[in-house]
Amino acid sequence: MSTFVRTADPYGDLDVIDARAPRFNQATVGIGALVAVLTGFWPLLAVLAAQLGIGLRFGRRYCLPCVAYFELVQPRIGEGPIEDSRPPRFANQIGFAVLSTATLAYLAGLPLVGAGLGVLVAFLALLAATTGFCAGCQIYRIGARLAGIRRRRLDRVDLAELGVATRPAGEIVVSFGHPLCTDCQELEAEVRASGRELVSVDVRSQRRLARKYGVALVPTAVSVAPDGTVVARLAG
Repeated sequence: MSTFVRTADPYGDLDVIDARAPRFNQATVGIGALVAVLTGFWPLLAVLAAQLGIGLRFGRRYCLPCVAYFELVQPRIGEGPIEDSRPPRFANQIGFAVLSTATLAYLAGLPLVGAGLGVLVAFLALLAATTGFCAGCQIYRIGARLAGIRRRRLDRVDLAELGVATRPAGEIVVSFGHPLCTDCQELEAEVRASGRELVSVDVRSQRRLARKYGVALVPTAVSVAPDGTVVARLAG
């Protein structure tokens, strides 16, 4: 009997997550919210909000859908692609806020408002679970690019700070990634296969550099001229 081996520890490697885990959680939330609205048993919305809030505050070990996925589902279907955990976490924050508001609407005697918000959560959660399109994740990515990532910090890169001892002869690719991230590994493999020089920055061990250059998503990759000027953004 083969032993299931994970690439990423679901309870320890919190910077990343199996991409299938958020979809399982979204399916749970979506089905629960739909049942709550259709049956009129609105306290179920409060239960779903509480589960999201507990998981956000105390970690995946205390999130029942998360534990169900990692302990019951993942060992049977295998580990999916490993991705940055920040976008789905932000989506959970939105879900928690909307479900909490729906609960308060019911408590305030506004069942139509509560039901409307419940249907919205059910629709978006089930859309994400079935198609992979996560509206909250997309909002995070757009916000990161427009505000949080502060792209001006990546107009220029200090190559010496990244360990490039001598001035390169031509453009090089600087990739900010996580060692467990599937997309990061694929991007870096493509760069190496193309023959381009690559400088890889591990954001897990180089958090100061990740903060300095405003890396809000992995992979983030740029093409850099010999003087450190960023000439093209390749990812992130």
